[in-house]
Amino acid sequence: MEKQIEKAVNAALAQFESISGKSVGEFQDKISAVFDSEKGFMEKVADLDAAFDDEPSLENLREVFFDLLMVNFFSEDVHKLEEDYLETPEWEEIENQTIDRGTELLNVLLYIQECEDEDIQPELEDFLKEFLLVDEDEFQDEHRIYEDMIANQVLMESNVEEISKVSASLSEESEIGDLFYPVMCFFLQTTPEDDEVQEVINYSQDPEFDAVVYSMLVAFNEGE
Repeated sequence: MEKQIEKAVNAALAQFESISGKSVGEFQDKISAVFDSEKGFMEKVADLDAAFDDEPSLENLREVFFDLLMVNFFSEDVHKLEEDYLETPEWEEIENQTIDRGTELLNVLLYIQECEDEDIQPELEDFLKEFLLVDEDEFQDEHRIYEDMIANQVLMESNVEEISKVSASLSEESEIGDLFYPVMCFFLQTTPEDDEVQEVINYSQDPEFDAVVYSMLVAFNEGE
């Protein structure tokens, strides 16, 4: 498993265990085995799903961990394959089979990696305008998906409590609704102190998801 992703996985599960009081040691061992496996990507997906099937308390994190598995593939596994593997019919078929999997968190993770490569700090405006290109005509799908984040960029001058209030007011049809609170909190505080993490937990409507995703992003951003 790529070290940056290992830190994210460990931080996420530690936060879940802390908030829920449920032991996830056995699940963590299974996940590590999945990510470290030499199997093909779709076999890893099947093993990932099996691990979540055995741990229903973690169900709402299934697709987030799929995102991490995808990033791990791009970071580690793809280098063991032929040079143009991502252009092959085999990968196209994998994309077709997984088109409904994962979340928009994948874009955030890839953006954080790009920031690390360019030695810059992640910022919401940069993510939206320079990474997703939401202002460009040919990227209007991204503009639609991230519309609530685009409309609420002023929250980066506010606080976690205000992010929570806006998150609670979003339409049920919002395409970024589930991730709005943890992702916006991340861009507000990318390197939080312990009391700031606790604040994210306190204002969350679903800490077993929000705080876990937030801790995952913070750990991933810390790098190797």
